[in-house]
Amino acid sequence: MTDATIDSKRLIFPGLAALYKALSPYAYDFMRFSTGAVLLPHGIDKLLHKSIGAYAVAIGHAGLPLPTALAVATFFAESVGAFCLAIGLFTRLAALLIWIEMSVIITDFQWKFGYFWTDKGIEYALLWWLLCIGIFFRGGGPISVDRLLGKEF
Repeated sequence: MTDATIDSKRLIFPGLAALYKALSPYAYDFMRFSTGAVLLPHGIDKLLHKSIGAYAVAIGHAGLPLPTALAVATFFAESVGAFCLAIGLFTRLAALLIWIEMSVIITDFQWKFGYFWTDKGIEYALLWWLLCIGIFFRGGGPISVDRLLGKEF
C-alpha cells in the first residue's frame, strides 16, 4: 500500500490515515515474519520432542513413498524453513518448501476431515498454504536478509 492509496476521506476514522501511512510499508514484512514465526514452534517441538521414525511410520501409513525422507523434509520445513521465512532468508525457497509440505498435509492427512481445524480439517494448513503462495511470488520484501544480501532465490 502506498501513500496515494490511503484516502482519509474514505476512512471511517479519518484520523487513522497518518498511522496507516506510517505503518503500511511494513505490513508485508510483518506478514512474512509472522507466517514463519507461527510455524517455527511446530518445528522446534518436533526437533525437541518427536522422532523422525515416528513421523516416518505415520507417513508410511498414509501410503506416501520414502517416508523417512519425507519425515526429515517435514522437520526441516517446519524448523529451518520457518526460521528462514521469518527472517527473510532464501524466502522464496522456504515458502515453496512449506507450501509443498502443506499441500501434502492438506491432501493426504486432513482432507478427509473437512474444512474446520477444530475437527482436524484443512483450515489451518490451508492458511499457511495460501500465505506461502503470496510470499513465494513477492519474495523477501524490504526488511529481509535477502534484501541485505542483494539476492533473492
